[in-house]
Amino acid sequence: MMGRIQWKTFSVTIERGTEEVYEYIMNPENFAEWAISFCRSVKKTDSGWSIETAEGPMSLRFADGNPYGIMDHYVRAGAGNEKPNPARVIPDASGSKVIFTVFQAEDEADREYATTFRNVEEDLLALKSVLEKRTI
Repeated sequence: MMGRIQWKTFSVTIERGTEEVYEYIMNPENFAEWAISFCRSVKKTDSGWSIETAEGPMSLRFADGNPYGIMDHYVRAGAGNEKPNPARVIPDASGSKVIFTVFQAEDEADREYATTFRNVEEDLLALKSVLEKRTI
């Protein structure tokens, strides 16, 4: 596993219940609706889930379902290393807070890391928009 040299978190408050947010995010079929910075489409394959990105296809895997709000997902380009994307959802007043951590790998340039972090911000704001516009 690659070493980490720095990390940042981004959070967004969503005016939806924690269970609804968790179920939506943990469904890979919804990934392209909110991970708009890099995911063009999602499809089920014999070996799991595949996403189409500007850089080509990647595999997508989510953490096992759990009662703790852990929504980690993992992406892998080709035969490369799997990249973890830690995420949590926790109750926040009448809604939920989604917390996402972005780690910088030792071999990742600062500019690339900054772009990744901006993309995560964009994705979580898209997630907020999608979920808050949904009818229950």
